[in-house]
Amino acid sequence: MEIPTHAEVVIIGGGIMGCGLAYHLPKEGINDVVLFEKAELTSGSTWHAAGQITHSTSSYSLGKCVGYNIDLYSGILEEETGMKVSWHGCGSLRLAYTSDEVDWQLQSMSVGKGLGFQMDLIGTAEIAKLHPFYDLEGVKSALHTPGDGHVDPSNVTQALATGARNQGVRIFRRTQVTAISKNSSGEWVVETPKGNVICKHVVNAGGTYAKQIAEWTDYNLPTTSMSHHYFVTEQVSAFKDLNTELPVIRDDREISGYFRMEQKSGLIGIYEKLNPNPVWLEGCPWEAENELFEADYDRVFPWLENAFNRIPVLADLGIRRVVHGAISHPPDGNPLIGPAPNLENYWCCCGTQIGIGWGPALTRELARLMAHGKSDINMREFDPRRFGSFATDKYQVIKAKEDYLLRHEVPFPNFNRLEARPVRPSATYDLLKDNNAVFEEVYGHERPRWFAPQNTEPNDIYSFRRSGLHDIIAEEVRAVQNHAGLMDISAFSKIEVSGNDSNRLLSRLIPNRLPEPGRMRLTHLLNNSGRIELEATVFCLSGSRYYLVCAAFFEQRLLDILNFARESENVTVNNLSDEWGALTINGPKSRTILSEITNSPISNSEFNWLTLREIEIDGLLLWAFRMSYAGELGWELHGPRSTIRNAFQKLLSGGSRNGIKLYGSFAMNSMRLEKGYMGAGELTNEVTLVETGQMRFVDFNHKFIGDLATRNNIPKYRCVLLEIENDGKSDGNGGEAIYSSGRQIGSISSIGFGHRVNKLLAFGFVSPDITTESKLEVRIMNEMRIASILDKPPYDPQNLLQKM
Repeated sequence: MEIPTHAEVVIIGGGIMGCGLAYHLPKEGINDVVLFEKAELTSGSTWHAAGQITHSTSSYSLGKCVGYNIDLYSGILEEETGMKVSWHGCGSLRLAYTSDEVDWQLQSMSVGKGLGFQMDLIGTAEIAKLHPFYDLEGVKSALHTPGDGHVDPSNVTQALATGARNQGVRIFRRTQVTAISKNSSGEWVVETPKGNVICKHVVNAGGTYAKQIAEWTDYNLPTTSMSHHYFVTEQVSAFKDLNTELPVIRDDREISGYFRMEQKSGLIGIYEKLNPNPVWLEGCPWEAENELFEADYDRVFPWLENAFNRIPVLADLGIRRVVHGAISHPPDGNPLIGPAPNLENYWCCCGTQIGIGWGPALTRELARLMAHGKSDINMREFDPRRFGSFATDKYQVIKAKEDYLLRHEVPFPNFNRLEARPVRPSATYDLLKDNNAVFEEVYGHERPRWFAPQNTEPNDIYSFRRSGLHDIIAEEVRAVQNHAGLMDISAFSKIEVSGNDSNRLLSRLIPNRLPEPGRMRLTHLLNNSGRIELEATVFCLSGSRYYLVCAAFFEQRLLDILNFARESENVTVNNLSDEWGALTINGPKSRTILSEITNSPISNSEFNWLTLREIEIDGLLLWAFRMSYAGELGWELHGPRSTIRNAFQKLLSGGSRNGIKLYGSFAMNSMRLEKGYMGAGELTNEVTLVETGQMRFVDFNHKFIGDLATRNNIPKYRCVLLEIENDGKSDGNGGEAIYSSGRQIGSISSIGFGHRVNKLLAFGFVSPDITTESKLEVRIMNEMRIASILDKPPYDPQNLLQKM
C-alpha cells in the first residue's frame, strides 16, 4: 500500500491508544485517517500489559470509561470484527484492611452504582468462597465487582486495528515517523523515509516515545517512563481442577498490587512502595521493540514475599516468567488526552499508564473532540493543557516517582501530592506559611487550603468522613461572616487583552455583552457545539483594554482560544498570571479595614457593587474590583507582586483589631455553595449554558461562537442546587448517584457543608423532567439520604450583603 500525500488525520503510534483512536474516528465521521507504527502493532508498552480492568474507581469520568471498555471487550468488539480478544470475565475483589479502605469502598459504590455497575461489599466468609486460596488475616471486607476481568492486550489492539481498517483507515507498519512540522498554509507535515503526508490533524499516540515525538514541535510533553514488574509462577496444582477462573485480587496494602490466575499459573503484579525506577530519561531507543528489562528482585522483594505468604498454594513454586517493562506516567497519573498547548490541531493520545483499562473510551472521546469539538465526558482531568512551563523535566521525574508510589494507596478526597513543590509560589507564600497555611497546587500555583489554628499541625487531614477539619473550616467561614476574611487568590489566571480590535475579538468569543469601562461581566467561552470551555470574568480597564480572570487550570486553554481565534485583528494578549498577584477581602468589616490603608474613595456611593477602579496603597496603585465570591461585602485586589505583598501585610496588620482572619479554598468552596455559585465541576465541556441555567449571561443581539447551538439546545440535563439530609458524619465527596422514586436520574458534581446556613449542599445534574417537587435521594457512603431541590441560594439570595 502506497503512502498517501495527504490525509485529514495522521496518528503516530500503533498501541492500544493509537489503534483505539483509529477505530473510533470513522465512527465520528472522520474517515481519511493514516496510522504509522515504526515496528509492529503493540510492540511498545501495550503488549506487556497485564490487561486487567475494574469497575472499582472513585472517578466518575474514569468510571464512564471503564463501563464502555468492558462492554467493548466482553462482546461488541468480537462481534463487529470477528477477531478474538480473549475476554476473561472473572470479576475482582479489592481488599480492605483499615476503616479508611472500607470507606474508600463505600465511596466507590456510591459512584459506581450511579453508573449502573454491579458491586457489593462482602465479608471474609464470602471472600473465602469466591477465592479460597487467599490468606484473609486482617481483612475487613472486599469490594466485589463481578463484571471485571482481563483481556489479551495484543488481541484487543489487533481487533481495534481490524475494525479501523474495515472503516477505511490506512495502517502502515514498519514505517517510522522522523519529523513533524507546519507548512506555510498551517497544515502539518509528517515525515517518514517512505514519503511525507500533509494533514490537518496530527496525533501523538507514541506511548513511551511520545515525549521524544513532542520535542519535534518544541513541546515538553509531561510524561516519564517508569518500570513495573509482574511475575508468572509455575503451574499451581490447586488450580488444575477449577471449573471457573478465580477473581482478580487487588491487595493495596500487603502486595501493593494484584494477583490473578494466568491459565493454571499465578500472576503477581507489584507497584513497590520504595525506590521507584524511572527509565529512558534521555529517550526511549528508537530501535527498541518488545523491550523488557532484567528483573530487579531486590527492589520488589518485600511485596513479592508478601504475595507468596498471602497465597500459600504458591509457597513451593518457582517463577517461570518475569515481565519488567516501561509504562508512561504523567506527573499526576492521569492520561494526556486532548489538545497540546500552543499547537493548533496537534492532539495528545498518550501518557496512559492503564491503557487497557482506560484507553478505548478515552480515544472515543478524543475522536469526538476532533470531529465535533465536544466530548461526552468531562475531559478536565485528562487535558494536556493542565500542565504549563512549570512542569520541567526535573519536576516530571519527581512527580512520576510520586505517582508510581501512590498507585496502591487510598485515594482520599483532596489528596495533596507534595513532591517537587513549590513551583509557582505567590508573593505572599512565605507570609502565609508563617501563619500555618496548608497549601494545594493549582496549575503549579501554591494556594492556601486552610490555616492550622494554634496547637494544630499544618498538615493535611484526610478522611472520607467528617474530621477535625470540619470545625477549622467553620471558624474561617464564621470570621468572614462576622468580621472579615483575607485570602490570597493569586492562583487565578490573569490575562490582559488590549489593542484596537480587542472589542471585536472578545465580542466574537463570549455570549455575554462586553462591559463598559469601569465595569465587569461574568461570561463563558463556548465551542461551536455550545458546550462550555470555561467561565471567566471580564473587566474593562479602559475602552480597549480588558482583563480576563478565570480558574488557574484554564490558563492555557484561555490563551489558546484567544490566540487561535484571532483573524486579522490588532490585539495583544499578555499573560500576567506570574507577574501579578491577587487578594480578596470579604466580610462586614472589610470596608473599615480597607479604608484604613487607602485614601481612595471606597464608600458604597462612590464605589458600587460590580464596578472597578484603581486605588492607592502606600503610593502604589492596584486594581480593586467590588465583588465577592464569598457572598459578603468585599473586594478583590489585583496588581504587581510587590504591590500585592505590601497590601497583604497592611490588611493583615491593620485588620487585626477588627477580627480579620486568613482563610483558604476549603472555606471559599463552602461559601460559594451557599451562594449557589457554580464552579469548574459544573461548568464543564459536557454541558451547555441551557443545561446549567446560565442563560442570563447570554445576549443574542450579537454573534458569538456557539450561538446557533445555544439557541437550538435541547437539554439532556438540568443542573440543580440541592439540600441533602445531614447525618453529622459524612458530607460526601462528589460523583454520588441521585435517585427519584428508586430510579437513578443523575449524579453529584460538587458537594460540601454550608457553615453559615448549617446545611449539606450540593450541585447535581439530573434529568430535565425533575422539578422542585420531585422527591430525591442521594447515595452517600452507600447510604441513601433525602434531598430536595432549592429554588434559590440558601444564603442572602438577593445579594443584599454584597451591596452594602
